[in-house]
Amino acid sequence: MPVIRRGEPGDLPEVAAVQAASPEAAQWDVADYMQYDFHVSLSGSRVTGFLVSRPVAEGECELLNLVVAPEFRRQGVARALIAPLLRTPGRVVYLEVRESNEIAIQFYKSLGFQGVSRRTQYYDSPLEAAIVMKFHSC
Repeated sequence: MPVIRRGEPGDLPEVAAVQAASPEAAQWDVADYMQYDFHVSLSGSRVTGFLVSRPVAEGECELLNLVVAPEFRRQGVARALIAPLLRTPGRVVYLEVRESNEIAIQFYKSLGFQGVSRRTQYYDSPLEAAIVMKFHSC
């Protein structure tokens, strides 16, 4: 089971490398993550993945980016990173995911997210629609 902790400025070079190895993920300036709820997963001292989210309203948050290093996928890292977000009773979590990212869509559905809308031309490089998904904890 990975260790999850808040992200720190010293993690940013490894976070940038994980993000760069995942072209299907949003490619943001990792320094910006420090202004959000930013968590990393660790295997030893190595960053194996990260999650960035932000509150949007009382009881609601938006998952901005969830990325796992390719060599650590399908080992429970993403589930460990997202679990704290989904545990709060009554919380609603929103996210956008590339329409072509079937693996991510199926992962989010397995957690209880449902597709609620589609945003055309949402992503660049390549230009692509986003599926908006919503999770509501009970």
